[in-house]
Amino acid sequence: MEKPKYYITTAIAYTSRKPHIGNSYEIVLTDAIARFRRLQGYDVFFLTGTDEHGQKIEEYAKAAGVTPKEYVDKVAGEIREICDTLNTTYDKFIRTTDDYHEKAVQKIFKKLYDQGDIYKSEYEGLYCTPCESFWTQSQLVNGKCPDCGREVKPAKEEAYFLKLSKYQKQLENFIEENPNFIYPESRKKEMLNNFIKPGLQDLCVSRTSFKWGIPVTFDDKHVIYVWIDALSNYITALGYDPDGSGELYKKYWPADVHIIGKDIIRFHTIYWPIMLMALGEPLPKQVYGHPWLLFGEDKMSKSKGNVIYADELVKRFGADAVRYYLLSEMPHAQDGSISYDTIVERYNSDLANTIGNLVNRTVAMVNKYFGGKLICNTETEELDNVFKADILSALPKIEKAFDEFRISDAVDAVLTIAKRSNKYIDETSPWLLAKDGEKKNRLATVLYNLTESIRIIAVELLPFMPETSKAILSQINSDIDSYESIKTFGAIPVGSSVGTASPLFARIDAEQIAKEIQAETEEKAKKEKNIQEITGIAQITIDDFAKVDLRVAEIKDCVPVKRAKKLLQLTLDDGTGKSRTVASGIAKWYKPEDLIGHKVVLVSNLKPAVLCGVESQGMILAADCSEDDVRVIFVDNLPAGAKIR
Repeated sequence: MEKPKYYITTAIAYTSRKPHIGNSYEIVLTDAIARFRRLQGYDVFFLTGTDEHGQKIEEYAKAAGVTPKEYVDKVAGEIREICDTLNTTYDKFIRTTDDYHEKAVQKIFKKLYDQGDIYKSEYEGLYCTPCESFWTQSQLVNGKCPDCGREVKPAKEEAYFLKLSKYQKQLENFIEENPNFIYPESRKKEMLNNFIKPGLQDLCVSRTSFKWGIPVTFDDKHVIYVWIDALSNYITALGYDPDGSGELYKKYWPADVHIIGKDIIRFHTIYWPIMLMALGEPLPKQVYGHPWLLFGEDKMSKSKGNVIYADELVKRFGADAVRYYLLSEMPHAQDGSISYDTIVERYNSDLANTIGNLVNRTVAMVNKYFGGKLICNTETEELDNVFKADILSALPKIEKAFDEFRISDAVDAVLTIAKRSNKYIDETSPWLLAKDGEKKNRLATVLYNLTESIRIIAVELLPFMPETSKAILSQINSDIDSYESIKTFGAIPVGSSVGTASPLFARIDAEQIAKEIQAETEEKAKKEKNIQEITGIAQITIDDFAKVDLRVAEIKDCVPVKRAKKLLQLTLDDGTGKSRTVASGIAKWYKPEDLIGHKVVLVSNLKPAVLCGVESQGMILAADCSEDDVRVIFVDNLPAGAKIR
């Protein structure tokens, strides 16, 4: 009998920098779902990968002094290494710089253009570089990007557009007719009420202001913008081609579910379905927008100094413990939280005390009282029947939790029966039964029941903690790990032998961990301080540098500031069509006539400040050439408005 197909994907990770543990949650979540479906008997195809084009990548690469390809190769390698460190079982890792993907995307773009779904026009709006998104004034939140909260800048350029408006009603009908397409329900209401029903604007799908992208084959001034490039990975990875797709695509598409962060659900439930509608292809069955993993109460960011990386956690706690924490701590529809204190607390209480102690005690007792043999399971009492029913009650709860993406509930169901097994030990007191020679068979039955409950727990732990699952089965010396075998109680044959008891999880000293983390933090700070002392330069990240907007500006006018001998008031043309005033402390070295007509480098996104009654809307760059010799940096051969990278 042919296995049912199941195609599951993560969003592809953007290669701007190494992902933190909040980013890594998604790959672990998706892996747990993929492992569970395989356990159920599905033919699973699990896709992940990296999104590697765009203006931000181009800027980061220039700041790092490398080519964009060299930059993304490094970061993509780090992302894949983290996926492997977390023991994820993806079937394919796609990169949007893969040759087959780029060729397919070019064909997709051309097909949409040829059939009239893409057209050329001009875009003028407010642009957020980190999100690579254009916005209208009404879409901003407090004057900033509604997605990331950063500053936006005016931008105008020729571009190609995808006719979202043409497919609005079709998309709206599809969502209404397929109520589980967007999950959970709150995300569906948000998309319909806030974005779709108010009216869709056509989508900018090409750019001319940067080069790091897939070229438009029929217009080499343009590169294909992020959405058609990145979103198409879900089908190009399977061999989709407008001229004729491969067998993998025919086998697995449409996807059963896209697992994505709640911040990109709009792109996956509006842009992506419309692209597929325009291509004449089936839509994915479901899009699940998961919440964020926060550090305490804050979203993780390098600027806040609250970033935790997956490889650092795995080195300290082990991959399974990290997976367990991520999957157990994340609520279904609300943001989760992570801190070293809570990781240690859950590690000790759930893993060491509950699961680890259960396995260790049971295997040790079988070895101590029966030489490692499971000799009997016939002397049953009503207590045992209740216990068996409680153990078997977990599987329906786990199935329901996976169907609803309530993965923390599935983890909790397994932990609950581990606690129930520990309670069964207290209820039956095997150590007391061992003292009464007439109760040998009763003791043997109790230990059999405990060993079988441990086997069921081990199999149910497989999606969450695969190495722990194997280790438990090894300790009870069982290879009975099928899904069918955990639907009933009693699969272990009487007469089987267990292995040797060994601790699965050694308790962690919370104070010692805190000391180690503090020492590592201080060591990093010390190294940075040493670098600064040696070079005389404070270290910044590429992110810090990318925040500074440097533009060429022409000095149109210059006058002294009456109440300040050191200041000159410059009137600048920065290429936007609006004049800008800057107060600069260079009056000692320059006269107004020395500056008018020259072009300078302007820090254009500096917060305005009032200096001696003049509102200074930026700063110009100058060099300290000696103790009392300051020279303005002139760039007369560059056009006003040109961006300095």
